[in-house]
Amino acid sequence: MKGYFYLAIAIIGEIIGTNFLKATNNFHVFLPSLICIASYCICFYSLTLALDSIPLNIAYALWGALGIILITATSYFIWKEPLNLPTLIGLILIIVGTVLVQMYHS
Repeated sequence: MKGYFYLAIAIIGEIIGTNFLKATNNFHVFLPSLICIASYCICFYSLTLALDSIPLNIAYALWGALGIILITATSYFIWKEPLNLPTLIGLILIIVGTVLVQMYHS
């Protein structure tokens, strides 16, 4: 259970880091750049802690899928980027794939 806590921290760090990455203006704006780098450091450190108790394939599938889904949501609501049908279908396929990996891991 502790591993999933660290995985959640890693996912949150990735979401924060990626959203601030957009605000860095190619790392020319100091504060967003600092937050972005710190968030990614927290993200990857937390992911390594999660891997102590969660298999790599499960952790990476959840980290990637939830990161993509939540970043897509924040890009829509915060950055006002459009969503289209192929994107939504792709997100559904990511969810299905992640569920399959989680259900049938050995």
